Amino acid sequence: MNEWIYVALFIIVGLIIPIGAILAGFIFGPKKPNPVKQSTYECGIEPVGEAWMQFKAQYYIFVLVFLVFDVEAVFLFPWAVKLGHLGLYAVIEGIIFVAILVVGLVYTWRKGMLEWA
Repeated sequence: MNEWIYVALFIIVGLIIPIGAILAGFIFGPKKPNPVKQSTYECGIEPVGEAWMQFKAQYYIFVLVFLVFDVEAVFLFPWAVKLGHLGLYAVIEGIIFVAILVVGLVYTWRKGMLEWA
């Protein structure tokens, strides 16, 4: 039972910190709204058009492809650090992992998902 006290304490502190930050913002934040403060800010320029506009799905796909290859680096780093201590089985697994990612890159490249047209 004693080891669960640390889990409960971690959860309580994990809830108190963000709730406390939000409450501090409400308590100590400015409370004098006016039309200038309520307007949309775009680098000092008057906003043009609607705030709700559609973006091409291609932008999101480009970001997802980037994230896949970014996460790949996270998975490959520990593997590369311990490569000298790993056996042949782990090396073959790493090669298969990279091969799957290369196939994914070739697929997205051929589909034109990496083009900013």
